[in-house]
Amino acid sequence: MPDLVAPDTETLDKLKEVLGPSGWKPADDAARFYEDPRDRFSGQSAMIVLPASTSQVVEVVKICQAAKVGIVPYSGGTGVVAGQLSPDSADVVVLSLERMNEVLDVSLEDEILVAEAGCILSDIHRAAEEVGKIFPLSMASQDSCRIGGNLATNAGGIQVLRYGNARDLCIGIEAVMADGSVLEELNPLRKNNTGYDLRHLLIGSEGTLGIITAASLKLMPKNPETITAFCAVSNPAAAVTLLHSVKSALGDTVSGFELLCDFGLTLLAEHFPEDVVPFERTYDWYALIEISGHVGIKDELEQTLAASFEAEIVLDAVVAQSDTQREALWRLRERTPEANRLTGAICNSDTSVPISQINAFVAKADAAILAIHNGLRVNSYGHIGDGNIHLNVFSPAGTTKKEFLAAHPESREAVRMAINEVTHACGGTISAEHGIGRLKTSDLEMYCLPGKFNAMKSIKAALDPNGIMNPGALFTE
Repeated sequence: MPDLVAPDTETLDKLKEVLGPSGWKPADDAARFYEDPRDRFSGQSAMIVLPASTSQVVEVVKICQAAKVGIVPYSGGTGVVAGQLSPDSADVVVLSLERMNEVLDVSLEDEILVAEAGCILSDIHRAAEEVGKIFPLSMASQDSCRIGGNLATNAGGIQVLRYGNARDLCIGIEAVMADGSVLEELNPLRKNNTGYDLRHLLIGSEGTLGIITAASLKLMPKNPETITAFCAVSNPAAAVTLLHSVKSALGDTVSGFELLCDFGLTLLAEHFPEDVVPFERTYDWYALIEISGHVGIKDELEQTLAASFEAEIVLDAVVAQSDTQREALWRLRERTPEANRLTGAICNSDTSVPISQINAFVAKADAAILAIHNGLRVNSYGHIGDGNIHLNVFSPAGTTKKEFLAAHPESREAVRMAINEVTHACGGTISAEHGIGRLKTSDLEMYCLPGKFNAMKSIKAALDPNGIMNPGALFTE
C-alpha cells in the first residue's frame, strides 16, 4: 500500500459540501459497499461518496489528491478479485458511480450509444433494443454490473468469440485522472491515430490510473436468426474439434461456444432442479453453441452437427426450436456460477490458455488438484472459444467447505497456486476476464514478464505519483 493519509474531519467535510446531503454515506451505513460476492473479503472505508456528475468526480479527486487520501472506485460490486474493496484499511473513501446511470445519447448514424459509467449493463441492452440494435457484451451479472466496472476490468462474457471483450466494444471514454483533469474522448471516431491510445490504457486498468465516468459504446445490428444447440462430446479435445468445424462452416456467425462438464450439471440439478439437461443419458462433457446470422442459418448448423455426429465428434445433440428452449439451454450455463456459490467452492479460478492447450490444461489441472488432496471435486467450464476455462474446486463429497477448510486450511492457497502453475506451464495467463484486483497482486508480480511489469509500474507512477487511485489493486505497493 502507498504512504497515504487517513482522511481527517476537514477533508470529509469538504467532500460532504461538494456532494450535498444525498451524495455521501457514513461508513456505518454502507454495508453493501463492503460485500464480496464470494464471501472471501470484507471491505472498509472512512466514507462512501456518490457523485452525480463528472464535475463532482473531479472535485472529489482534487480534494483527495490534496489530502493524499486513497480512492477506491466502486461500480456494481460484482467483481470477484477484491478490486472494489479495501480489506486492509479504512483510511480510504469508496467512490460509487451508481448515481451516474443515464444513457446520454444514441446515434444510429454513428452506431454508438453514450452511457454514464454507472449504467447497469442490462439497461444498456434495453436502450439498444429500443432502436433496433444490440450491445453484445453479455454475462450472468448483467442485471447488476455497471458499464464503468465492465470497462475498468475489460470484462469478457459469453460472446467474446464473435464480438470481443469490453475493450473491443468501446469507441471512446471520458475519465477523471489522478490530478483531477478530465480525459474527454467520447467522440464516435473509428480511426484516431494521434499518439498514445489512452482509452485502451484506462480500459482494464481497474481504476488505478483514473476513474471512467462515461463511454461511447458500439451498437451492432440485430441478426434475423439466433440458434442455440447443446451437444454432448467425449472430452474437451472433441469440443475444440467441434468448435473448429462449426467456425469453418459458419464463420463469424458463431457468437458463443461454452464448455460444461457433467459434475457441474450435477451441482446445477441440486440447486435448480427445474433446469433439465435435454438428454436421456448423461455424458462427461458438453458444448453449448450459439450462432446468429441470416435466415436459414439453422439448417447450416444442423448439417454441420450431423457431419460431426457421423465423424463421432458429437455424441448427442439438440437444437432449440423456440426462444423458450434457447433460454432453457442457456440457463444451464448462466446459473453455473450461482450453483458453485451455493455448493461452496473452496477455490475459483479465472485463467486462460491457448485453445490448443485446453484439453491438456484440464487434465493436468485435475491431476495437480487431486495431488493436493484426494477426493477434491472440480467443476471445469467456461468460454472454450477464447481459451478461458474456469475451474471451481469443491471439498470431497460428504464434507462442507467450512469443515474441509478448518481441517485443511492450507489447501485453498495450494489449489490456487497449482492452477496457476499448470496455466503458466500451458502458456496461459493467470487472469482472463476478472482482473487482478487485490487477490492476485502477488501472482501478477510472479508470473508477469519483467519488462511488462516494470512498464506498468512506471505508468502508474507517472499518472498517479501519490498512489491515491485504487491503492492496493494490481500492485502490492
